Formats: sequence, C-alpha cells, structure tokens
Amino acid sequence: MLASINPLGERMRNRRWGASFAWYLAGSVLGGLTMGAFFGVLGVALFAWFDPSETVIGALVLGFGLVGVAFETHLFGLRLPTIIRQVDENWLGRYRSWVYAGGFGYQLGLGVVTVVTSATVYLTWILCALSGTLWGGIVIGAAFGFVRALPMLMVARVDSPGMLRERLRAFNAAAPLASRVALVTVVVVPVFALTALGLGG
Repeated sequence: MLASINPLGERMRNRRWGASFAWYLAGSVLGGLTMGAFFGVLGVALFAWFDPSETVIGALVLGFGLVGVAFETHLFGLRLPTIIRQVDENWLGRYRSWVYAGGFGYQLGLGVVTVVTSATVYLTWILCALSGTLWGGIVIGAAFGFVRALPMLMVARVDSPGMLRERLRAFNAAAPLASRVALVTVVVVPVFALTALGLGG
C-alpha cells in the first residue's frame, strides 16, 4: 500500500497525498468499525443465549490468546487461514482518490478480505465478540482500523523516488520486528482483557 498511495504517485495523478491519506484512514476506521459492530452484535446474541460468567469469558480470552500464539509461532506447522487476495490497484487510475483510498482503507480495515498475516486480526474480532456489547465491538474495531492505517505515515514526507525506495526498504526490513510485536500483542492483549475482568490476579 505504501508503494501505491504515496506523495509521488498522488502528485502524478494530480491528487493531494494528505487528502488521500485522510480518506484511507477514514476507510480503515470504518472497515474496522464495521467488523467490530458485526462481532459485537454476534457477542450480544451469544451472551443472551449462553449468559457466560466472567470466569468463562476469561478462560475463552486466554484460550484464544494461546491459539493465537500457536499460529504466530507456527507451532506444529500451523499456518493462519487466509484468502490470497490483495486490493485492486487498477482502481488507482480508474477512480477518484476518495474511492480508491477510502476503498483500500475499508478493505484493509475489515482485516480478512485481503491476505491475513497475523493472528492479531482474528484475535481482535474474537475480543469484539467477547466484549458482549455492540459498543465494545465498535470501539475495539475502530481502534484496530485506526492503527492499521498508521504505517502509511512512513511515506508522508517522501519527495523523491530514491527516498521512496529507502522507505520501502525500511518497511520491509522491519517485517521481523513487526512479527515480534504481533506475537507480544497476542500475549499481552488477553492479559489486559483478563485484568479488566478482574481475573488477571
């Protein structure tokens, strides 16, 4: 996405990168909010049906966190379930910036309609459901979408092809660090969730 929507490319398309990023950010937040609301409503229905205790919720959060760790570390050869799909870059030359930037952001904010590279995506939607409330799902989902869009800021000040290549190399070089952060997130998020439930101690 950094190679698709950057100041140089937007300038060539007679667009302003700042405006395109704003649409991308809004789309990503809306996509996350959509999924969060969906799983929040699902959680409301499940809670109404099963009425789980806080202990059960805590056990589920911990259990799904452990499953996420197993996938992140490829324990027993596990690989994340995912579809092999990316956003359609033909949109860049076909539509206005609010369509392609907002559309790309929305798809990435949904988390699962493009290639899934981290268990944190699935864990996020599970936590939305386990919040047991619509608003809990919305808040978690919107936060996911917001954070998901932030890497785009790496190219905010790019003003030459050389600088763009440098930023893209830096982004690719950070992939191992991103994987470690994802692993830590999969471990830490359930702990915080348990603490919020009063079950962490």
